[in-house]
Amino acid sequence: MSHPLLLNLRNLACGYQDQRVVQNLNLHLNAGDIGCLLGSSGCGKTTTLRAIAGFEPVHEGEIQLAGETISRAGFTLAPEKRRIGMVFQDYALFPHMTVAENLAFPLTVRGLNKSDVSDRVKRVLSMVQLDTFAQRYPAQLSGGQQQRVALARALVFEPQLVLMDEPLGALDKQLREHMQMEIKHLHQRLGVTVVYVTHDQGEALTMSDRVAVFHQGEIQQIAPPRTLYEEPKNTFVANFIGENNRLNGRLHSQTGDRCVVELGRGEKVEALAVNVGKTGEPVTLSIRPERVSLNGSSESCVNRFSGRVAEFIYLGDHVRVRLEVCGKTDFFVKQPIAELDPGLAVGDVVPLGWQVEHVRALDPLLEAH
Repeated sequence: MSHPLLLNLRNLACGYQDQRVVQNLNLHLNAGDIGCLLGSSGCGKTTTLRAIAGFEPVHEGEIQLAGETISRAGFTLAPEKRRIGMVFQDYALFPHMTVAENLAFPLTVRGLNKSDVSDRVKRVLSMVQLDTFAQRYPAQLSGGQQQRVALARALVFEPQLVLMDEPLGALDKQLREHMQMEIKHLHQRLGVTVVYVTHDQGEALTMSDRVAVFHQGEIQQIAPPRTLYEEPKNTFVANFIGENNRLNGRLHSQTGDRCVVELGRGEKVEALAVNVGKTGEPVTLSIRPERVSLNGSSESCVNRFSGRVAEFIYLGDHVRVRLEVCGKTDFFVKQPIAELDPGLAVGDVVPLGWQVEHVRALDPLLEAH
């Protein structure tokens, strides 16, 4: 069942004063989705979030929430008039207020009566499993508990949309992974719509229905996590999401959605033609390490080469094998521990290969990047 469109950013340009951090941005999110803005710092994702919240003016285009325009050039609906909750990395809790008072604050500001405020605070505390912490102060809570209070405060006035800006950035790895699942399960129970900003690709892939990958103020690709990983549209996305082997070559020929790419030493690779120019122009091939087959399992592959084993990196459930392949010294193969040949040693020359559907011919990447 498809849900109605809730958030719509059309041809958006925004930034500080005259500097445009974000340009020509188009993004929409259906009710009940978690959408993630993913990118390294300074790429425009937080600026976009602040524009949605009403903290940054819009230079061009517009932002619509549930069909109503809340921002456009020359008009910004005040943040407190938007039904939008926010969760920040530093939690922004009032230290002199108890947990219950922190949660009551956004409701009191909106003019709710005391018994309604008390009911909602109780309900949201039980939602985040902090019923017994109502009378504690933020300083008496752990980082994970403070994060849950910040989350509860964003949900207490039943917003149409919740914005989260790197909300788990201050937590250690284990707690962060626990909170990712907690937010995801809370979202599933409540059906609230979330826009989530992070620079952590694992977090984006784990939590989101759709991910928008930002680079220099522009969205490079918007897609569900699996599509983004398996079917990157360009070299930036292929490199930014997950681990990626790159081989540089030139387009030798193209037939429909398939092409042949010639590498520097004359080797030829058959690939999916995703984002290529004319014959003879440079391209970058993208192959995920887990899609490369070693030894006997490479016999059925269309693309077959040999590689010299340079290093083993043991990671518990799998091993990353670094090989020298086609003149590259950092070509990686990811092997589940159960499938690794115990006889394989550094210095061995082994056959390896990959299928056509697992190698994508993309725009050339400047090596300086």
